[in-house]
Amino acid sequence: MKRIALLPVAFAAALSFACNAENRNTTDDATAGTTGDAVSAGDRDFVEDLTIAGMTEVELGRMAMERAASAQVKQFADMMVKDHSRAGDELKQVAMQHSIPVPAGLDQTHQDLKTKLSNLTGAEFDREYINAMVEGHEDVIDRLQTRASEDRLGDDKGTVKPEASDNPVESALNQWAAKVLPTTRHHLDEAKRIHDGLARTLNSR
Repeated sequence: MKRIALLPVAFAAALSFACNAENRNTTDDATAGTTGDAVSAGDRDFVEDLTIAGMTEVELGRMAMERAASAQVKQFADMMVKDHSRAGDELKQVAMQHSIPVPAGLDQTHQDLKTKLSNLTGAEFDREYINAMVEGHEDVIDRLQTRASEDRLGDDKGTVKPEASDNPVESALNQWAAKVLPTTRHHLDEAKRIHDGLARTLNSR
């Protein structure tokens, strides 16, 4: 009789254990969903593309500081190394917080550009490097503007705001984009100015 009386107790304990196990699994799944599993493909692509773009600016900048003939180009290259190193570190911090993988090196397209420039020197290097800087910064600005709105006219000229999002990962990346957009715009303006100056020098010869 005592064994029969213990059966309901044993059953209740087993049921309680099963329910607790299910609750733990649900909690684990919810926690995992707030890290890398919750990141969209668009967010992953954005981090990868902008990380590679930033690394390219830093590596080419270091090369230009050694190979460029123009003092202006060397000063621009120094700015690229400093600004893009800082922006890249900040993007990596956002990626780490949300378990987003970051590339360790350049992709083939940017590696080919680096190889091409490594075979040039002097004025020819200056020209091709600045051409690459204009094109590269135009591409980056296009990507940043998908996540931040930039007021280019009126009383609020220069104001940049991140696109609103309820997704914490997307919101963090949008805030980063809004922060670096003005600096990237300045880089493009400077690259164009140097590009035009190099063209005038070449035409005057």
